Amino acid sequence: MTTKMRSEIAEQPAALRATLDSLLPRVGEVRELGERTRQLLFIARGTSDNAAVYGRYLVESHAGRLAGLAAPSIATTYRRRLDLDGVLAVAISQSGRTEEIVETLHWARDCGAKTVGITNGGPDSPLAQAADVALCTVAGEEQAVPATKTYTTQLAALAVLALGLGADVDAADLQRVPEAVEKLIGDPGDLDAVVEGLADKHGAVVSARGLAFSTALETALKLKEACYLHAMGLSYADLLHGPIAVVDAETPAVLVASENSPTLPGTVALAERVVAAGAAAYTIGGGAELARAGTAALKGPDLPEWVAPMGLIVPGQLLTEALARRLGIDPDAPRGLNKVTQTD
Repeated sequence: MTTKMRSEIAEQPAALRATLDSLLPRVGEVRELGERTRQLLFIARGTSDNAAVYGRYLVESHAGRLAGLAAPSIATTYRRRLDLDGVLAVAISQSGRTEEIVETLHWARDCGAKTVGITNGGPDSPLAQAADVALCTVAGEEQAVPATKTYTTQLAALAVLALGLGADVDAADLQRVPEAVEKLIGDPGDLDAVVEGLADKHGAVVSARGLAFSTALETALKLKEACYLHAMGLSYADLLHGPIAVVDAETPAVLVASENSPTLPGTVALAERVVAAGAAAYTIGGGAELARAGTAALKGPDLPEWVAPMGLIVPGQLLTEALARRLGIDPDAPRGLNKVTQTD
């Protein structure tokens, strides 16, 4: 049986190409808006919040802009006005209809921020209508509850945002992403081995650092929502400060890194430590060095670090879909979840 989730994973190369074709010509609009700001505030929930983590690391590491993640309750529950003069508020929502996110973007604008909306909901969605600049992704309708193609296209939109903010990267790297994703879909590595390794486990730690941290958070979320696995997404720096105590024979680690990242040596050292402690370390990306240090390896993309998260998440998506089926769970419709979640 081919699930909707698996079909939508396969649609990602086309969705990325369409999104980049649509958004790259709009770098100038972002640049003009960004010139009137000095720092960024990302507004999101769930999977979109994980995309925002990528956006934060990207603009701080390559565009030299201070960035942070908003607490929407400040706007919607506490109703506290803040001075957001000089702030670029970037709201991210797959549907563009999550009321809390739309309301928080309105609040940010009322507080003096310039605003950007990133959504797959189209230019007529409430989020796009609320933003000074709307970067609408072109992923097509997503039917499975776990987000796949809407997530990777959000990352593509954030990469375009970073270009508009003057990131010191090569824009041509973005054109390589769809093909790299296509290769991973066709050959993700030791998928069966990792599925079998997790099939009888109730928990796992998913860890990375830097630009790949967003991938760890998103992979952990997917394993939780579609496989009912107690998966913790952590920076490996935070993991070493105490939570590593939970990693044992019954709680494996999934470790993520880009092959050309300054965080790779630390990830390799962590994999070696996990294995030496008698636990399994399943790896995503990091090339041959990380694969050798772990128990079984999923491949990463042949991409520079700044765009690698668009490929690194793909093996995690494939793992989630395959593990859910192995456990007898329908990954398209996990219990208790809806495609659009509203929060008070």
